[in-house]
Amino acid sequence: DWIAATRAQLAERCMALDGILSGAGLRVAGGTDLFRLVDDAHAPDVFQLLGASGIFVRAFEYNPQWLRFGVPGNAIDMARLEAALAGLR
Repeated sequence: DWIAATRAQLAERCMALDGILSGAGLRVAGGTDLFRLVDDAHAPDVFQLLGASGIFVRAFEYNPQWLRFGVPGNAIDMARLEAALAGLR
């Protein structure tokens, strides 16, 4: 039961993360139930913006247009990410 409930929660958080990323104008290129991969020409700027807000995402040296976002663990972290990404608009 715990595994099924955890999978369902992860799927819900992934959908919420997809909405936040898309709402910020970022293109989700793939991922899993634990992370999302964004492919965007402005990824280095997004990386800097989020880092300045204390939100860490993974940048890829071999493809500077990619960022990997871990799925936030709760609604507070999700809201914090959404607020930081509002700076892109």
